Amino acid sequence: MVSAVLYLRVSSLSQVDGFGLDVQEKACRAYAKAHGLRIVATFRDEGVSGTLDAAQRDGLMSALTRLQDGDADALLVARLDRLARTLTVQEAVLAQAWKHNRAVHSADVGEVMQDDPDDPMRTAMRQMAGVFAQLDRGMVVKRMRDGRKAKAAAGGRSVGPAPYGYIARDGGLYPVPEEQDALARMNELRAAGDTMSTIAGVLATEGHPTKRGGRWTSPVVSRILSRPPVPAHQIIDPTKDNRERTRAT
Repeated sequence: MVSAVLYLRVSSLSQVDGFGLDVQEKACRAYAKAHGLRIVATFRDEGVSGTLDAAQRDGLMSALTRLQDGDADALLVARLDRLARTLTVQEAVLAQAWKHNRAVHSADVGEVMQDDPDDPMRTAMRQMAGVFAQLDRGMVVKRMRDGRKAKAAAGGRSVGPAPYGYIARDGGLYPVPEEQDALARMNELRAAGDTMSTIAGVLATEGHPTKRGGRWTSPVVSRILSRPPVPAHQIIDPTKDNRERTRAT
């Protein structure tokens, strides 16, 4: 039997369509049984965006390393959009697997065949799937953004929960010093090339707080680092705010 590593991924966006880890794993195991694949390892990225490249995903990097080391013959995913939500990332991940003569299987469509100069349609169809995965994510993001705008127009709060490092108050975001220290430490470690798991371990050892008092894990770190920077106009300087309140009284 062909040995395979199973890769599963969910992000906050993928929760919307109900395609969770358990659903993915069930589909992959059914495919493996039907097509003679023997799953030798399972790797997960939880709460990790499919727009991130492989180097920023501990689970995917572990799966690709097993392929590179010859511990498995194939990579199995439930759908190609579990590998990537952008075309460029999809093609880069596939190229990395194929470079080591490993196969890639998607439970919904079968084996993802390598490029063939005599069959350009094969490449075009695969890349079109990547384009539509990217489009689908963009549409989900747009619907969420439109929902926030509609809520703001109705007089409600137009943004979701405050991102790590900030607390929401009076329509703005106030920096939380302890979380800002942790953010700086995360970025410092990431710039040094440390993995998400290593960063999570350092934050836990050094006693940095999480947002809700839970433990540091690689998905939590990855989620925080993958978020875009908070726009400067949304951040309220507490010292300036205090001075203005004093003058007002």
